[in-house]
Amino acid sequence: MYVLRLFVDVLPPRAALALPGAPRVIYVRDGQARIAAQEQSCALAENSAWHGGAGCEATAGPGGATLLRWELAATGVAAAGPNLRHEADVALDARQRYLLRCDRVDFPPGGVAYTHTHQGPGVRCLLRGSLEVRVHGGAQLVQPGESWFEAGPDPVLALASPAAPTSFVRCMVLPADLRGRPSIRYVLDEDRDKPKTQQYQVFIDDPIVLPRAD
Repeated sequence: MYVLRLFVDVLPPRAALALPGAPRVIYVRDGQARIAAQEQSCALAENSAWHGGAGCEATAGPGGATLLRWELAATGVAAAGPNLRHEADVALDARQRYLLRCDRVDFPPGGVAYTHTHQGPGVRCLLRGSLEVRVHGGAQLVQPGESWFEAGPDPVLALASPAAPTSFVRCMVLPADLRGRPSIRYVLDEDRDKPKTQQYQVFIDDPIVLPRAD
């Protein structure tokens, strides 16, 4: 078993955060940041992301930064840092190949993600608007800054705010052969040909090596 975690790191201007090695995605929600790893570095603007598996250091820009940080770890491995927001157990086969996908989904007011599944688990975080997530007969109303987990095979219906645009960013663990291909599958025949109003912006779609327990 493995665990997928979401951290929210709020860094003051020029502050640095040192992180050990792990399959990781860092998304800049607000501000600017620079990521240094393995003698290389890259600058990240707001609404951009980085992926790596080695230890790294994230440094905020002159105005500070708010980072959404996803990490995949073997079950029993302690979380890296104090800012854990969400974690979920995920069942992965160590004999298979996987990738991490980080993307952003935007809905117009009243947008709908018709009943669907995905081909892998993921943790989402709402950026703006609101989203009603219906699964297994229950409903969760998600507000900005809140996060939720979708296991993948469970049918989900998502209803965006009728009054304002809605956006969320997510990180999913998917089979490696899905690189560059959608992971969504619509459950109901009548929904497959309906116009889809959501738009996708893919930041990361990279193969990973599954972590090993110490």
